[in-house]
Amino acid sequence: MILTVTLNTALDITYRVRSLRPHASHRVQEVVERPGGKGLNVARVLAALGHEVTATGFAGGATGRAVRDRLADTPGVVDALVPVGGATRRTVAVVDELCGDTTQLNEPGPQITPAEWAAFQETYGRLLASASAVALCGSLPPGVPVGAYAGLIRTARAAGVPVLLDTNGEPLRRGVAARPDIVKPNAVELAELTGSHEPLRATQDARRRGAHAVVASLGPDGLLAHTPEGRWRATPPAHVHGNPTGAGDSAVAGLLSGLVEGLPWPDRLTRAVALSTATVVAPVAGEFDRGAYEGVVGRVEVTGLVSAA
Repeated sequence: MILTVTLNTALDITYRVRSLRPHASHRVQEVVERPGGKGLNVARVLAALGHEVTATGFAGGATGRAVRDRLADTPGVVDALVPVGGATRRTVAVVDELCGDTTQLNEPGPQITPAEWAAFQETYGRLLASASAVALCGSLPPGVPVGAYAGLIRTARAAGVPVLLDTNGEPLRRGVAARPDIVKPNAVELAELTGSHEPLRATQDARRRGAHAVVASLGPDGLLAHTPEGRWRATPPAHVHGNPTGAGDSAVAGLLSGLVEGLPWPDRLTRAVALSTATVVAPVAGEFDRGAYEGVVGRVEVTGLVSAA
């Protein structure tokens, strides 16, 4: 079983409009709601790839009930979310069909009490006993300690469970120091962590700070990986237009599934880039287009760079 952690779960709402214009009224052509937050997106993709997945984190209020109701309809994903008194947040993605761009609006999330945080940690420790890997994903809701991910990484390492961390800011900085197996920042997050805007140098610095392997998302330019086995750049066959929401989460699912399947790094990166590309062209945030995935996976280019130091 693969465990995904989404401390700041969400109800993802996707609106499609013909053309998004500031200061104007819009007729929404389509509305789709899905359980969201980075870890739940990862869980959904992992399940679609055939893995058994358990999703934990927090859920509360009417929005939390909506998330759990929809999660129950997701084949292959077991709901282990911890109830809280506050209301789960909503995120709204507005897709402009004319230009293909997406505007994202994210609420902050519920206030988590010390008792709720303690209850989550107890659940997390119990779930680790049967986990083959864990993904720690996304922002922290108010009330959760900024060093939360660092503590969860240490707990997983003590249990012998490999950890992938995908977050940003101070939680990322502290989490990297706890020595996760993989971190997956985007280019901006990596630059903020290391102070370097040169990706090769920045990934090397992130490893020196504690990460076992670093996979940087470069948006439409693919992925850059710095691992103990070597360095690679993986690029899609062409730039695609669509909704990028969840593309990074699909890349995480590709990396994590490759880890538990024992795939070599180039194959993990190929899968991650293909899934990410197939998510951009999917009509709904946090989903991937299987036909696009199958069409892209054989055409991803993985190039070996200088050997890792």
